[in-house]
Amino acid sequence: MSRLLFQNIRQLLQVEQRPRPLLRGKQMSSLPVLEEAYLLIEDGRIADFGSMENCPERADEEIDARGRLLLPCWCDSHTHLVFAGSREGEFTDRIRGLSYEEIASRGGGILNSAKLLRQTPEEDLFEQSWGRLKEIIAYGTGAVEIKSGYGLSLEGELKMLRVIRRLREAAPIPVKATFLGAHALPEAYRDKREAYLRLLIDDLLPRIAGEGLADYIDVFCERNFFNLKETEQLLEAGARYGLRPKIHTNQFNAIGGISAAVRHHAVSVDHLEVVADADIEALRGQDTIATLLPSAPFFINDPYPPARRLIEADIPVALATDYNPGSSPSGKMPFVLSLACIKLRMTPAEAINAATLNGAYAIELEKQLGGIARGKTANVILTKPVPSPAYLPYAFGSDWIEGVFLNGKRWS
Repeated sequence: MSRLLFQNIRQLLQVEQRPRPLLRGKQMSSLPVLEEAYLLIEDGRIADFGSMENCPERADEEIDARGRLLLPCWCDSHTHLVFAGSREGEFTDRIRGLSYEEIASRGGGILNSAKLLRQTPEEDLFEQSWGRLKEIIAYGTGAVEIKSGYGLSLEGELKMLRVIRRLREAAPIPVKATFLGAHALPEAYRDKREAYLRLLIDDLLPRIAGEGLADYIDVFCERNFFNLKETEQLLEAGARYGLRPKIHTNQFNAIGGISAAVRHHAVSVDHLEVVADADIEALRGQDTIATLLPSAPFFINDPYPPARRLIEADIPVALATDYNPGSSPSGKMPFVLSLACIKLRMTPAEAINAATLNGAYAIELEKQLGGIARGKTANVILTKPVPSPAYLPYAFGSDWIEGVFLNGKRWS
């Protein structure tokens, strides 16, 4: 049995003496903290924690965390980090005045990434994606969800999902896979929408289920992408294969996607830059999580999600990066925390809760990750000496991570 002991921790964050439920409303502002603490890890799991006066005397490895914070790793519940190449040309187009939707209508955006992906061999795609996965781990991410959606063909979607499976097998962190074949309508199906839906439902879903390639199904339910009827058709098809929904919706328009997602028991509804009163009412009292992605509106200069309205309506909120080549080319969760506080007016405690425990709930890993609890996987972040938890989002340009530990072993 290997034992790692952190001693003299200035503050141990997100401690759970008993399992914490999905956090909503005022619960999100409560961040349990233990002062002058220790944390004992045995064989990759949290074995014990408490005040230093009760600290065990010996371990195989001991780390003096004097002046430092220790907290659970981030759970990034919405990414597209399997992609080929980059889209900095579109970045320049937006600077010149084109909108995200205008770029998409000209064959850019998602269709541009689909073209690059088709041209990229699977091995190259894996190597690019593995590099990004290692990058986000160094930023403190200890679990991640990855979507397909740049294949937009039978071969392309399967290629992406198989790369995600390889990442899952290679990664030291949990990786959840989401089938997002309904990300955009491919050029070849521009006038054949029903035929593309049939490809997704009749051809891709059986293959995906047969190979066990996905945990969730997603649809970009948005004007100019997939309408409400198509979204529900796809969600019903996914449910027949055991895939729960995680839905892209309300990024640019409110067209009823949130209500549809709740009806289909979605784990989360993601984006929510545009939220109507009816959307708030649909989410109120439900366990469907509002996953906010502030680095996307930051990058494309769009309105930010109304986090305060959601929290004040007792709706559970999570934070994620939306790491993708078009609207959020960054997987840096600490920056997402800063944006959540600065632009979404979330408190530091709310942001940390949204990025850890509620993020774990958003990928159904709350029993393993998201908090400091006996028996949970020991994926933790050790900070450099900092004055308080609020410093983490406050110091948006600083590298305050001293070490990332996965399964009780130092990663960086």
